[in-house]
Amino acid sequence: MAVTANRVLDAKGLACPMPIVKTKKEMTTLEPGQVMEIQATDKGSTADIKAWAESTGNQYLGTVTEGDTLKHYLRKATLEEEKPEKKHDAVVTLEDLKNSIDGNEKITILDVREPAEYAFGHIPGAINIPLGELENRFEEIDKSENLHVICRTGSRSDLAAQQLTAKGFQHVKNVVPGMKDWKGQIESK
Repeated sequence: MAVTANRVLDAKGLACPMPIVKTKKEMTTLEPGQVMEIQATDKGSTADIKAWAESTGNQYLGTVTEGDTLKHYLRKATLEEEKPEKKHDAVVTLEDLKNSIDGNEKITILDVREPAEYAFGHIPGAINIPLGELENRFEEIDKSENLHVICRTGSRSDLAAQQLTAKGFQHVKNVVPGMKDWKGQIESK
């Protein structure tokens, strides 16, 4: 399959959130209707780019795998299709999360990182549902629970929190900045 792109962005070797940060910046240089190819090696970039495109009105066309490189294709939205990028309103800090855990509050921690990231270190008791699988696994989460959503930096968890809220979850908080700065107890699997 040959896809003609108006611009190619090299995000190989970059980890979350950098592929999406570079994509956002580069997208501003495109004209509406033009296509960008984002080359990445981060396996989580597919879910990140797809979710970001959905939240902004840009069109995720698909991903082609060539060896270790993922080539994501996005079409820039027209002014009529474009949506302002949103952020989930309810945010908690890592310190707030640690205090909730230490105080034995009844919370559910949802870790939306990829399984490999989760395996190398996660908060004990956290449920792992990667962002890319969330849409098909909502029923695994109790809507009445007090959810604290976490990822590596707060970017994927923000998108996940927005998806959960849109599906009727009422008690959803995005944890920022994320696991990269977590100083509490960690469990490896």
